[in-house]
Amino acid sequence: MNATDRTPADLLRSALAADPARPLVTFYDDATGERVELSVATFANWVAKTANLLQGELSAAPGDRLALLLPAHWQTAVWLLACSSVGVVADVGGDPAAADLVVSGPDTLEAARACSGERVALALRPLGGRFPQPPEGFADYAVEVPGQGDRFAPYAPVDPDEPALIVAGAEYTGSEVVERARSAAPALGLTGPGSRILSGLPYDTWEGLSAGLYAPLSTGASVVLCRHLERSDAEALAKRVESERVTTVHGGPAGGPAGE
Repeated sequence: MNATDRTPADLLRSALAADPARPLVTFYDDATGERVELSVATFANWVAKTANLLQGELSAAPGDRLALLLPAHWQTAVWLLACSSVGVVADVGGDPAAADLVVSGPDTLEAARACSGERVALALRPLGGRFPQPPEGFADYAVEVPGQGDRFAPYAPVDPDEPALIVAGAEYTGSEVVERARSAAPALGLTGPGSRILSGLPYDTWEGLSAGLYAPLSTGASVVLCRHLERSDAEALAKRVESERVTTVHGGPAGGPAGE
């Protein structure tokens, strides 16, 4: 990866330039059986569309705070990188009442209504499907995002030394996210391109975000992101590790490996 990258969005641009066709995020939901694989190019396209929605339709500006009420999910990863692209502070699990805008999954809609700004809801259905009935007071992400542009350019340059991420009460600048992700990579078993980490950790801690997104992105590696992994067993996990050519595992089910 490029040593001059100072924000997560920079990391994604470098990954796109290096090898757009390689897998970046492979997502499993063990409650629904869903599997989605996104190449760097496909993931970056979702990020660009989401960043255009954020900046254009939702009028978000650098420094605005976005309460991100989503679980570990490939669309959550997209929103985190879209926020980085615009300069919006992603407050994971943050208080909607204290945020400028909120992005919510289907299980947190009532809490999200405390936000007085723009509200976006994600159904988190397979293949990015929309809500059967859009929740009142929310824009349905799956309806709004497809028509957005495939290329994104911020209205203002993103300052890597400004706040970019809040998780578990700790605040990080864009450059701190990149530095911490790179520092964490060796202990996670990520040695560079070809490394493939399986993470069953939630996104509500730095450790979960690092293993499930930022560390693999910072090293040219890829992630197999698993939601509801506790519903799987050690045998199923072992089969997934083999079929997905996983090189390191973090956050396994009961009886399964928690790390290698």
